[in-house]
Amino acid sequence: MSSSPRIIAIVPCHNEEAAIAKVVTDLHETIPGIDVFVYDNCSTDRTAQAAAEAGAHVRYETEKGKGNVVRRAFADLDADIYLLIDGDDTYDVADAPAMIDTLLAGPFDHVLGVRRQVSETAYRSGHESGNKFFNTMVSFAFRREVTDMLSGYRVFSQRFVKSFPALSREFEIETELTIHAVNARVPQTEVEVGFRDRAEGTESKLRTYHDGFRILRIFSQLLFHERPFLVTSIFSILLATLGLVFGLPVVAEYFQTGMVPRFPTAFLASALFILAGVFLLMGVLLNGQVMMRREGSRLFYLRLPAPPYGVKSPRRQPSVERFNIDVNRGA
Repeated sequence: MSSSPRIIAIVPCHNEEAAIAKVVTDLHETIPGIDVFVYDNCSTDRTAQAAAEAGAHVRYETEKGKGNVVRRAFADLDADIYLLIDGDDTYDVADAPAMIDTLLAGPFDHVLGVRRQVSETAYRSGHESGNKFFNTMVSFAFRREVTDMLSGYRVFSQRFVKSFPALSREFEIETELTIHAVNARVPQTEVEVGFRDRAEGTESKLRTYHDGFRILRIFSQLLFHERPFLVTSIFSILLATLGLVFGLPVVAEYFQTGMVPRFPTAFLASALFILAGVFLLMGVLLNGQVMMRREGSRLFYLRLPAPPYGVKSPRRQPSVERFNIDVNRGA
């Protein structure tokens, strides 16, 4: 590995003509030698032209959605370090060198930029509370504390990128990235980054309720996919509880009279207990398949090189010391 690792920035864009040139320029000025790849995702304005004029490599993804862009970029691009940042100029590019240095100093495979508002209106109404809700759910379900799972500002190693399946289509890609990181137990940490209002003349592509339900759906799918025993155990407990509610009075009556006069209730209670056992057995079998899949994924992950330890990222200005607010080291 060379002393100067190759660093690329992936910038998904949809109608960001007013902001993209500044993002590209700031990236080149902050991290000399970085290759900036702007992916134009069905824009109807001059986003692609503005990015090219600012010095970015412009590529196109015709399947609309940020998840489609990330999947395409992860498949197409080869580098030692990948920086993912939005093209709306809401994230402070000046924090990028600190994030890259943190990844290399670990070395880590994933550095999450935890948003710190530099203006009171940076978060849209409802987004902050929704983000906290999803953070709590993921932290509980996957037993790893997550501070800002919906952040679009991240730094990855090559082995993270090439072992990430990227199944999402739209803004739920951040959820998939977060769950992959915590569930695979890759070495990761979090760094505070500045987060500000969108550039004047641009508008957010997020739809609070629509995207919130999409995130909830992908979270439910990933939860069943990654922790099936937890999901089936919950259903098994609920069915067994209902079976007890219906069955205990029948059993008590049998011990008192020696008869079972309520056969339908007895059959219902028996069926509920049988279903509870089926769900529990299904969870055990699915959990075995998950373990085999994780072993295969882990072996593929280990085939790829780790980030170069102790190498500093190139920069034009001295970095400001940042506070790492959480570290989850993987096995």
